[in-house]
Amino acid sequence: MPCPICKRDADKSYKPFCSKRCADIDLAKWLGGDYAIASTDPDDVDQIVDALEIEAERTAKNIH
Repeated sequence: MPCPICKRDADKSYKPFCSKRCADIDLAKWLGGDYAIASTDPDDVDQIVDALEIEAERTAKNIH
């Protein structure tokens, strides 16, 4: 089975990766949101818009 990051053969110590480096790259992608799937749920969109509006108001108050 090839490493999903670099396509070298996987090492059983780091399976499914070939090395700690590739495992760390994958973890960084997870933590950075690279694997996120956008939601099409209207409730999620409304919550995000509300949160952005609240944050924009807080930021505006802190600037002035």
